[in-house]
Amino acid sequence: MVKVITAENAGFCFGVKRAVETVYEEAKKQQPVYTFGPIIHNDVVVRDLEKKGVRVIHSVEEAAKLTSGTVIIRSHGVSKETLEALKANTAIHVVDATCPFVQRIHDVIAEQSAAGRKIVIIGNKGHAEVEGHIGWSSRGAEVIETEEEARAFTCAPEEPLCVVAQTTFNAKKFEELVAILNERGYNKYVMNTICNATSIRQEEARRIASAVDIMIVIGGKNSSNSAKLFDICSKECDNTFFIETREDLELHLTGSETVGITAGASTPNIIIEEVQSYVRT
Repeated sequence: MVKVITAENAGFCFGVKRAVETVYEEAKKQQPVYTFGPIIHNDVVVRDLEKKGVRVIHSVEEAAKLTSGTVIIRSHGVSKETLEALKANTAIHVVDATCPFVQRIHDVIAEQSAAGRKIVIIGNKGHAEVEGHIGWSSRGAEVIETEEEARAFTCAPEEPLCVVAQTTFNAKKFEELVAILNERGYNKYVMNTICNATSIRQEEARRIASAVDIMIVIGGKNSSNSAKLFDICSKECDNTFFIETREDLELHLTGSETVGITAGASTPNIIIEEVQSYVRT
């Protein structure tokens, strides 16, 4: 009989759950509802919300043309400029569902950049959360994603730095990149702003993957935190699969395997349960 080990810390994190619930609550009201970007990186949830009348907009220009309704900022957050531009349209109601842990980083960046520190964000270039963080610095920001970029980074020895992290960045990789900056002896203030739930999820996934024959990572194809889980698990288990729904999975099991399952922060419980049932049958 197949043994299945499902991570306890799989599926919606606090910030995503809060944002998704906000959209569903707003969708019950008799008014147009829009999300600024997909509320989460999960097509199943986005399509379900579309059935309830929720539409996705992608720019402040689109928002400026709206004449009524509610615009919801997703858990990734937005830049200060974008937030102000959305609120400038008095015909719409803006609901800010930015994750509190992301908002905390915005506050740190605003405070530290105003105090004269150069902001360094360790995270994925182009990711919505990182782009939002950049927009809260009064003096720009540098994004470091790789070891090569960390080694190539330069600034004046006396220039004060503030180093923060994308909330869903790989915790081990963050430590490695900070260690490289440490070697350079920069005048820096480092805050490990990786969400605790992310660190726990990644460590649990690593532990399970190292003990199973097959590892399954469930997450949206555009989900950064799910991709990181896949990367972590792949290093521990050669038979690691990255899927979005049960339909993406085709296993031929003998019945003697041990299968591990984890899921990104944007994965609904119902999809996790469907995958569990499929593996067990």
